[in-house]
Amino acid sequence: MRLDRRRLLTTALSLGAVELFPGLSLAQARPLVFATFTGSWEEAHKAVLVPAFRRETGNAPIVLDPMLSVDQIAKVSAARAAPPIDVMLHDPGPALTATAQDLVEPYPVERSAAFKELIPDAQEATGPAAFFQVVGLTYNPDTVRTPPTSWADLWRPEYKGRVGITTMNSTLGTGFMVEVAKMHGGSEANIDPAFKAMEALKPNLSAVAANPGALATLFQQGQVDISPGNFNAIQILKAKGVPVEFVAPKEGAIAFKTAIQIVRNSPNRELAFKLIEAAISEPVQTRLMQAPYLIVPTNAKVRMSGEIAKVLAKDTDDLRRKFVFQDWKTINAQRPAWIERFNREIRL
Repeated sequence: MRLDRRRLLTTALSLGAVELFPGLSLAQARPLVFATFTGSWEEAHKAVLVPAFRRETGNAPIVLDPMLSVDQIAKVSAARAAPPIDVMLHDPGPALTATAQDLVEPYPVERSAAFKELIPDAQEATGPAAFFQVVGLTYNPDTVRTPPTSWADLWRPEYKGRVGITTMNSTLGTGFMVEVAKMHGGSEANIDPAFKAMEALKPNLSAVAANPGALATLFQQGQVDISPGNFNAIQILKAKGVPVEFVAPKEGAIAFKTAIQIVRNSPNRELAFKLIEAAISEPVQTRLMQAPYLIVPTNAKVRMSGEIAKVLAKDTDDLRRKFVFQDWKTINAQRPAWIERFNREIRL
């Protein structure tokens, strides 16, 4: 029987744990599996979170398994009694789905030293928010000489054929559509005004990207000059020398809480708890806020600095005042129908 590299690594780590703790069975001793996001998120967690977790657990074995939220939910749902994942990472929509499907354990708040340090918006009993993703306006300063100030600037005639957006399959795309709806009298419960506004935007559209990473690449390729954009993705481009800037629109940048959750029936619940404690702790979040990661913290004890303090918020009170937090419970109820409509109507 052939074993792939990941299975070999997992087996080796498990056997090592059995040797260290003779009372454990092989099933009990499998390493903690953390389903992080792909790309820069995996890099950041590998470099900062994993070492912090190992220091706190006597070098406990851990495997990062990067994948999209939809794949995390599918894997856990298919093996509820013996889930292959111990800790999941989700944007607000998928986090609500995982909770509704009874795939996650309540977070042991009463035992947590770090939970009470989080800003109130991050204190979710089904799994705290480990960081924020922030969406605002992004633009090429070489071609867009006057920085945009509002979502409405995307409709300006001088940007004909130069605007990029993402589909509503992404959290960025859905959040943007909700804000467009609000500008025209809609809400999280009614984004019909946004679909009408998108018809007027079509002459300006150059691309409809599948996800924020693909949209960021379009800036690198010179295919778009202005778009809604993810702060973290844009900072990574800037570090590579791509001419691109981020600005919060006057309506407020959109903030998405990214929840970290313990999977129900995990054989590693205690280690899962310790991983999350590390993820929401002040030292880990302080390091992740710094270059090259630039991940927006949720721990109120973290002092904002660098590009985050310059562009987004000076402290967590400033963050809560400036950011727009959308009602994802309402959004989630209609999002599948909206995605289908968007894919049918908003195409180039």
